[in-house]
Amino acid sequence: MEQEQMKGVRLPVMETPRLYLRPLGMEDVPALQQSFPRWEIVKYLSRRVPWPYGPDAALTYIRDISLPAMACGELWEWSIRPRVAPETLIGVITLMKSEKNPQGDNRGFWLAPEWQGQGLMTEAVEAVTDYWFTVLAQPVLRTAKAEENRASSAISRKTGMRLVERFHRDFLCGDQLPAERWEITREEWLTRKKRLKTV
Repeated sequence: MEQEQMKGVRLPVMETPRLYLRPLGMEDVPALQQSFPRWEIVKYLSRRVPWPYGPDAALTYIRDISLPAMACGELWEWSIRPRVAPETLIGVITLMKSEKNPQGDNRGFWLAPEWQGQGLMTEAVEAVTDYWFTVLAQPVLRTAKAEENRASSAISRKTGMRLVERFHRDFLCGDQLPAERWEITREEWLTRKKRLKTV
């Protein structure tokens, strides 16, 4: 994996069969500002996401939140770009330490609607989950999502996670909606990876 330097932060540029995952940086501000603020993207996200999304929201997020957290080793964040159009940011995928995240999640992502339904996010999830366990050597990965977000739940199931809890959480689309927590341990991930290699 190629290494890319960003304000003192070294994250890998990762490749999947159809994607490039590039560390999020200041150069991504215009694309993020343009592509992210759509209701179909944000409705199942946390209320911590500003909505309506102001004209400087992407700049504020990358400059004041994402880059400092990456510099501290609390966050790892990549833009998602298709190999067929590597200059185009079509989504973002994030890993985070749960102790720095009030909701206890370790992974989050979004993908532009016009690129959904092709299995692209599954590729991105496989890549960053492997990074979480094999490079960062974390013991467990947990993620929560709205119960209504069936596509996201399907990605978790497809990538080896287990549904471990049902609860309620506030999302941009509503207060105290039914939610699910999914989990996979490092041992489970490495066992799954070894099994898939032998198939």
